[in-house]
Amino acid sequence: MKIRLDKWLEKEFDPPPKIRTARLWIKAGKIYPPPVKVGRSCYVEDNATFADSTIRPRLVDRIPG
Repeated sequence: MKIRLDKWLEKEFDPPPKIRTARLWIKAGKIYPPPVKVGRSCYVEDNATFADSTIRPRLVDRIPG
């Protein structure tokens, strides 16, 4: 299930970062799986993770099944 980016930020971070910061993370590929933009809103998988440049999901973890 996908949730709006602002709701995901509130769930993952305390205090949540600004939406602008999260949009920069999306462009840099730091949220996996990548969010989907619908109109002006971005939707993220409920179980999405933030991965900065030092921690990236392994390929074997990204392949479903």
